[in-house]
Amino acid sequence: MLVSDLPVETIPYLLPEDSINSALQLMLDNQISHLPIVKDGKFEGMLSEDDLLNAPDVNEPLTTVSHLFHKTAVDNHRHFLSAVKIAADQGLSIVPVKDREDNYLGVITYHNLLKYVSQFLNLHHQGALIVLEIEPRQFSFSELSKLVESNNGQIMQLNTFIIPENGMMQVAIRLSNPDVSDILATFQRYEYSVKYYFGEEHFTNTLQNNYENLMAFLNI
Repeated sequence: MLVSDLPVETIPYLLPEDSINSALQLMLDNQISHLPIVKDGKFEGMLSEDDLLNAPDVNEPLTTVSHLFHKTAVDNHRHFLSAVKIAADQGLSIVPVKDREDNYLGVITYHNLLKYVSQFLNLHHQGALIVLEIEPRQFSFSELSKLVESNNGQIMQLNTFIIPENGMMQVAIRLSNPDVSDILATFQRYEYSVKYYFGEEHFTNTLQNNYENLMAFLNI
């Protein structure tokens, strides 16, 4: 999904000649802490509320703090996860969107980015989630897929993350079905470390079944 596939929002933008005070009021009215600056349809930069609160005179135009303009924006031809990374890395409430010629196209709010991430990860799906921890060199998608499919399951989503503290890889696997019993047993049989899981277990307690069958027989 590209940024151009997402609907941009028409949150008001700032002009260089706007006063610092009006910019702060606009942020307050829209309940955001960042706003883009646009001149003649071109993206000029972005200002944060923190930047403006430290200005010596809020009645001055934004041009007096042009050195604080952040050039942070995402090109509309990039994958939408680029916008997510920008927002997360810089703590942004909005991410301005522009084209290759710096034409301003609108913004995407952080709130909506989270919604798109949820859709991208298929989080509404009711299948189970298993998280493994393995050595990065031992990671094999084909083997994991084979083990899951051998238990009539299917991998709907797979994400990896390197743990900075120990260099191990966490592998989050979202499955097509909620029952994790057989798949968990298979992973453990192949000596995979299961950190945690979310799903339904339907392990059969053979001893309990045998006991119940015996009691039923004795009651005949």
